[in-house]
Amino acid sequence: MHDTFPKYLLWNAERFPERPAIREKDLGIWQAWTWKEMKDEIVALASGLATLGFRRGDKLAIIGANRPRLYWGMAAAQCLGGIPVPIYADSVVAEMRYVLEHAGVGFVLAEDQEQVDKIMEIQADNETIRHVIYDDSRGLRDYPHNGLHDFQEIQAAGREHAGRNPEFLPGEINQGSGSDVGIFLYTSGTTGNPKGVVLTNDNVLITSKNSARQDNLTEREEVLSYLPLAWVGDHIFSYGQAYVTGFCINCPESDTTVANDLREIGPTFYFAPPRIFENLLTTVMIRIEDAGAVKRNLFQTFMAVAKKTGIAILNGDPVPLRDRLMYKIGEVLIYGPLKNTMGFSRIRVAYTAGEAIGPEIFDFFRSLGINIKQLYGQTEAAVFVTAQPDGEVYADTVGVPSPEVEVRITDDGEVIYRSPGVFQCYYRNEEATRETKNAQGWVMTGDAGYFDGNGHLKIIDRAKDVGKLQDGALFAPKYIENKLKFFPQIQEVVAFGANREYVSVMVNIDLDAVGNWAERNNLPYASYQELAGHSSVYDMILKNIIQVNQDLAADQALSGSQIRKFLILHKELDADDGELTRTRKVRRRIIADKYRELIDALYSDAESCHVVTEVTFEDGRKGTIEADLRIVQTTPFAPLKKAG
Repeated sequence: MHDTFPKYLLWNAERFPERPAIREKDLGIWQAWTWKEMKDEIVALASGLATLGFRRGDKLAIIGANRPRLYWGMAAAQCLGGIPVPIYADSVVAEMRYVLEHAGVGFVLAEDQEQVDKIMEIQADNETIRHVIYDDSRGLRDYPHNGLHDFQEIQAAGREHAGRNPEFLPGEINQGSGSDVGIFLYTSGTTGNPKGVVLTNDNVLITSKNSARQDNLTEREEVLSYLPLAWVGDHIFSYGQAYVTGFCINCPESDTTVANDLREIGPTFYFAPPRIFENLLTTVMIRIEDAGAVKRNLFQTFMAVAKKTGIAILNGDPVPLRDRLMYKIGEVLIYGPLKNTMGFSRIRVAYTAGEAIGPEIFDFFRSLGINIKQLYGQTEAAVFVTAQPDGEVYADTVGVPSPEVEVRITDDGEVIYRSPGVFQCYYRNEEATRETKNAQGWVMTGDAGYFDGNGHLKIIDRAKDVGKLQDGALFAPKYIENKLKFFPQIQEVVAFGANREYVSVMVNIDLDAVGNWAERNNLPYASYQELAGHSSVYDMILKNIIQVNQDLAADQALSGSQIRKFLILHKELDADDGELTRTRKVRRRIIADKYRELIDALYSDAESCHVVTEVTFEDGRKGTIEADLRIVQTTPFAPLKKAG
């Protein structure tokens, strides 16, 4: 019975010995390992870990970008009954220290010198971390090597160990079971320190099998693995599903080459948060604006055709012959080249989740013939709670319950679920576990939602964030923020209004989109701060807010939540400054405290506010920036009355 990852590894090496299991682009060249070759690499690493004293129940931290050896580290730890603990590669020392100490990590597998430096700083007052293994040896030659090991040296020791004890590792693997803890995944920590989500092998493997079966995933899929190793989405899409189906994952050369590597691989199965799709669309529209009049007109003409018929064709709905012919011409002239440029030519299934995606953005990609769908999930669910089946794809829902998942809406409107993927507990946090999961296995998501007439789930907002204005009007901040983030000029938004007289927002502009617009309009600027404070940029954002207010005026429940005041922040919200999580979720409490004077100004008669803000530079040094921020007042629209 294949109930653990190591057992799947051995099975895949038998059934797919020559099929590629993983690729990595290094120095511009793609290198591949078959399932048999990958098994040999992992067995050598697991045996090497055993020579260092790694035993059942020990934790191995995995820190770095998407690299084959880091994925192998997860399986190697599991071969010995250990627990991998992936950590976000861009974590600062304090964040990394918390996870390492909370999880009780004794062994670390780090990508390179940057990560090793962080670990060595932590080791100065941490006696738990005994051994650190590094993948990339550059810059580490002169480091003290007491407890610091080269990856290849550990593998070499492992091969010697396996030669002397051939029955050792098979025996360790056979001891493993589906109920064993498979991994610790730490939440993003929007309201405080992250929580360690404990998932068993069964949690991940059963969910991976069910979701793969639902989308007919096979060993022939190709996936680009570019999302953080510490995020549950990557653990399911690049690890869990790869092991249960046998498909190949591909590691990009670096963060900066992802777009090019995506085009080279041409994945058949793809996942990206809404921001990635938004950025892609922004890039496309910027290029079209820079194109000549003929190309621009051709694009606009055939995108109108796609908007009219593309989604219907993708859904298999009847479409008149003339429209089908026009769409085929558009496929040759526009859609096909555009998909090829984005690396989407071969995509059979694509998912987005994490935040709401703008209907216009969602429909744009589907109109090109890209089968992008939405899902709703959590780390505590091993991702899948609901997903959109083929033929039932709507821009404003997150789908129906995934296989073997039960979903209910409480009397208070909160979404709850239970499934084979439900986490065991929060590590060393019984109180939080009891607050989140009840004795019957139901998980409280903290999200407010409802099922529509099609049986699809709609998410409104975080239940705890939904509030009321002083006049009793409903206030759903995330809903308002997402509507504004649909505009390509806006990168991030934080809305305020609970228990206040009106709604106000702080806006981050998208530097790429607004910067390109500024260049086309001969608007000089020297920095983000200077561009964000320009009167023309304020006028642009004001138009976006007016459009959102018009939409809100037509919504009976939210017409009272129209935006009355806004300002544009002088800096981008940043995870290094504690304003965002590592998965780019807004940390409302920290922002409310850090920018208290700005919030107070938004609820006063002030027309501007002076602010001094501490920032963290790339090298870890602290500094401050200051600015006088303009506050703009808007005029709300009269609520539209329901006909009849």
